Amino acid sequence: MPTIFVLNGPNLNMLGKREPGIYGGQTLADIEAMCVAEGEKLGLTIDFRQTNHEGVLVDWFHEASDTAVGIAVNAGAYTHTSVALHDATRAIGIPVVELHLSNVHAREEFRHKSMLAPAAKGVICGFGAQSYILALNALNTLLQTPK
Repeated sequence: MPTIFVLNGPNLNMLGKREPGIYGGQTLADIEAMCVAEGEKLGLTIDFRQTNHEGVLVDWFHEASDTAVGIAVNAGAYTHTSVALHDATRAIGIPVVELHLSNVHAREEFRHKSMLAPAAKGVICGFGAQSYILALNALNTLLQTPK
């Protein structure tokens, strides 16, 4: 089965504890289980990862370009600051969908700008854990669409 990398950035390992009013009460392990189940329905293998380190995310983008057919990424705070992730998104030849649990546009001004969005195929935000499922379905649709 084709592989989708689901990549998670800083502080997402704290889900379920960190500001549940914003991010919900589900843990990252809960979201991983949801993604794996959705991947099975779609005929996709899900490679789910989290790191608090920007360079590790960049390395995973590069790895995905050789081993996966797409990336769903919640880059956390790096969304708003990382030129390196923007460049990695542009450098690889597979689709990237940016996602967020919260509606970043309804939050602080500094969260309104994404460094990834201009290079990504699309952005999904504001649907809680369901944002991950929507991103997987968006990638699946992209992969099924003739070039």
